[in-house]
Amino acid sequence: MNAPFPLSGATRVIAIVGDPIAQVKSPAGVTASLQALGRNAVVVPAHVAPGDLADYVRGMGRARNVDGLIITVPHKFAAFDLCGTVTERARFLGAVNTLRRNVDGSWHGDMCDGIGFVRAIQREGCVLDGARVLLVGAGGAGCAIGQAMLEAGAAELAVHDADVSRRDALVGRLGARARVGSDDPSGFDVVVNASWCGMRADDPWPVQVQRLAVDMFVGDVITAPAVTPLVQAARDLGCRTQVGGGMFAAVCELMVEFLVAEGPLA
Repeated sequence: MNAPFPLSGATRVIAIVGDPIAQVKSPAGVTASLQALGRNAVVVPAHVAPGDLADYVRGMGRARNVDGLIITVPHKFAAFDLCGTVTERARFLGAVNTLRRNVDGSWHGDMCDGIGFVRAIQREGCVLDGARVLLVGAGGAGCAIGQAMLEAGAAELAVHDADVSRRDALVGRLGARARVGSDDPSGFDVVVNASWCGMRADDPWPVQVQRLAVDMFVGDVITAPAVTPLVQAARDLGCRTQVGGGMFAAVCELMVEFLVAEGPLA
């Protein structure tokens, strides 16, 4: 591994943009990963309100030592419209979480949340080819995960969300292998919580945990607590599991891969 680069006028800058931003954990890790690849780069947090996002992104585009932007809550959908080009998965989702420079100076965007989750669960032995998947939560993370699950070979994706319009919109976009689901995990091979349920001790269960089975794989996107009640219940039963921290690590890896794939960082 390369030694860390000293901060200097030659250091390239990548900003991570959110509102709020104090809670983000990725700047140090992504910086370390970039520098391990021989890039003299640093990731810095930027607290930007929604109404200021467009001005901020355009302004950062004028700073010639800024090579990328990492986009977090609540800006992933709004930042999509500020990109000159995007990957096909980002276009399908209408959202981005990582931007890098195009040759003409515009931003090229990608969305790594879904493929990051898939990478993480596959590392834990989850087989998606031909699997029946129950996805709870049809927000930004859920949309990305649903798309990535189908691309990875899932045979069926059932979507459950208390927001019926959001659920139905995702099912409609995903096509023939997607359908409306419920909170009953019976009969599924993979159960994924992409909702907020489990962040607080008094949250409702995202699924009927008494209907989990030992041969299911259970994954969660929540990073705090590190082990959610759902994951703990699944582990107590003997299920294989994936915690949100695993997804977080995989998404960070993918963001770094995207940032260094082309452009001024090389």
